[in-house]
Amino acid sequence: QVQLVESGGGLVQAGGSLRLSCAASGRTFSSTAMGWFRQTPGKERDIVAAISWTGGSTYYSDSVKGRFTISRDNAKNTVYLQMNSLKPEDTAVYYCAAGKSKLLSRSETFYDYWGQGTQVTVSS
Repeated sequence: QVQLVESGGGLVQAGGSLRLSCAASGRTFSSTAMGWFRQTPGKERDIVAAISWTGGSTYYSDSVKGRFTISRDNAKNTVYLQMNSLKPEDTAVYYCAAGKSKLLSRSETFYDYWGQGTQVTVSS
């Protein structure tokens, strides 16, 4: 069993920044790829960013590339998503997910454990 707990969401004005954190327990975190996804009402959950087990490989969706940074601290069993230059279209519930292996994936089916989600709202 893996538990993922997200934090750091909230309300921010356009152009502002937020940092999401995801604390993991129950699996060897350091040998698991991690991902951040987001979802808005009525739409599918989409990948935002992913990171390999060492942090040496990362992936970003085109919509956040250059503005968001994913990172991890294996000593703290925590993965982060630094979000800068936020836009109203970034408003969503953000989910942290643990992958099934060390290598990152853009596919939702690769991830088998999910956090409860944290709301990010960007006002214009």
